[in-house]
Amino acid sequence: MPKMKTALSSPAVHVSFPAGIPLSRTVRCTCIKISDRPVNPRSLEKLEMIPASQSCPHVEIIATMKKNGEKRCLNPESKTIKNLLKAISKERSKRSPRTQREA
Repeated sequence: MPKMKTALSSPAVHVSFPAGIPLSRTVRCTCIKISDRPVNPRSLEKLEMIPASQSCPHVEIIATMKKNGEKRCLNPESKTIKNLLKAISKERSKRSPRTQREA
Protein backbone atom coordinates (compact mmCIF):
# COMPACT_ATOMS: atom_id res chain seq x y z
CA MET A 1 0.00 0.00 0.00
CA PRO A 2 1.56 3.27 -1.06
CA LYS A 3 1.98 5.95 1.61
CA MET A 4 0.36 9.28 0.91
CA LYS A 5 1.94 12.48 1.99
CA THR A 6 -0.47 15.00 3.37
CA ALA A 7 0.21 18.64 3.75
CA LEU A 8 -1.46 20.62 6.46
CA SER A 9 -2.36 24.08 5.52
CA SER A 10 -3.28 26.69 8.06
CA PRO A 11 -5.51 29.60 7.21
CA ALA A 12 -3.77 32.91 6.74
CA VAL A 13 -3.91 35.03 9.85
CA HIS A 14 -4.51 38.71 9.35
CA VAL A 15 -4.06 41.05 12.30
CA SER A 16 -5.27 44.59 12.02
CA PHE A 17 -5.50 47.44 14.48
CA PRO A 18 -8.41 49.85 14.32
CA ALA A 19 -7.53 53.47 13.64
CA GLY A 20 -7.13 55.59 16.75
CA ILE A 21 -5.91 52.80 19.02
CA PRO A 22 -2.22 53.15 19.79
CA LEU A 23 -0.06 50.08 19.42
CA SER A 24 1.87 51.09 22.50
CA ARG A 25 0.14 51.35 25.86
CA THR A 26 2.73 53.73 27.29
CA VAL A 27 1.30 55.84 30.08
CA ARG A 28 2.70 59.35 30.24
CA CYS A 29 1.43 60.90 33.43
CA THR A 30 2.99 64.05 34.84
CA CYS A 31 2.79 62.77 38.42
CA ILE A 32 4.94 59.78 39.25
CA LYS A 33 4.61 60.01 43.03
CA ILE A 34 1.57 61.39 44.86
CA SER A 35 1.91 63.17 48.20
CA ASP A 36 -0.68 62.61 50.92
CA ARG A 37 0.78 65.38 53.09
CA PRO A 38 -1.74 68.11 53.88
CA VAL A 39 -1.22 71.41 52.10
CA ASN A 40 -1.94 74.80 53.62
CA PRO A 41 -4.00 76.73 51.02
CA ARG A 42 -2.16 79.94 51.97
CA SER A 43 1.16 78.40 50.96
CA LEU A 44 -0.04 77.67 47.42
CA GLU A 45 1.07 79.83 44.53
CA LYS A 46 -0.78 77.80 41.92
CA LEU A 47 -2.96 74.70 41.77
CA GLU A 48 -3.33 72.84 38.47
CA MET A 49 -5.84 70.12 37.70
CA ILE A 50 -5.03 67.93 34.71
CA PRO A 51 -8.00 65.76 33.69
CA ALA A 52 -7.63 62.11 32.71
CA SER A 53 -6.76 61.63 29.04
CA GLN A 54 -5.64 59.01 26.54
CA SER A 55 -2.04 59.46 27.61
CA CYS A 56 -2.76 59.31 31.37
CA PRO A 57 -5.84 57.65 32.86
CA HIS A 58 -5.57 59.56 36.15
CA VAL A 59 -6.75 63.02 37.23
CA GLU A 60 -3.64 64.86 38.39
CA ILE A 61 -3.52 67.73 40.89
CA ILE A 62 -0.23 69.68 40.88
CA ALA A 63 0.43 72.26 43.59
CA THR A 64 3.15 74.89 43.20
CA MET A 65 4.34 76.23 46.56
CA LYS A 66 4.88 79.98 47.12
CA LYS A 67 7.97 79.71 49.30
CA ASN A 68 10.28 77.68 47.08
CA GLY A 69 8.36 77.01 43.85
CA GLU A 70 8.33 73.29 44.62
CA LYS A 71 5.78 71.34 42.60
CA ARG A 72 3.94 68.63 44.48
CA CYS A 73 1.48 66.10 43.10
CA LEU A 74 -1.51 65.73 45.39
CA ASN A 75 -3.93 62.85 45.75
CA PRO A 76 -7.19 63.88 44.01
CA GLU A 77 -9.10 61.27 46.05
CA SER A 78 -7.97 62.75 49.37
CA LYS A 79 -10.78 64.30 51.42
CA THR A 80 -8.57 67.33 52.16
CA ILE A 81 -7.88 67.96 48.47
CA LYS A 82 -11.54 67.47 47.53
CA ASN A 83 -12.51 70.07 50.16
CA LEU A 84 -9.80 72.44 48.89
CA LEU A 85 -11.03 72.14 45.29
CA LYS A 86 -14.61 72.68 46.42
CA ALA A 87 -13.59 75.83 48.36
CA ILE A 88 -11.68 77.20 45.36
CA SER A 89 -14.63 76.54 43.07
CA LYS A 90 -16.97 78.26 45.51
CA GLU A 91 -14.63 81.27 45.80
CA ARG A 92 -14.38 81.58 42.01
CA SER A 93 -18.15 81.52 41.63
CA LYS A 94 -18.42 84.38 44.13
CA ARG A 95 -15.84 86.46 42.25
CA SER A 96 -17.21 85.93 38.75
CA PRO A 97 -19.37 88.85 37.63
CA ARG A 98 -23.00 88.03 37.18
CA THR A 99 -24.94 89.78 34.50
CA GLN A 100 -28.56 90.62 35.07
CA ARG A 101 -31.09 91.60 32.45
CA GLU A 102 -32.95 94.77 33.06
CA ALA A 103 -36.61 94.60 32.16
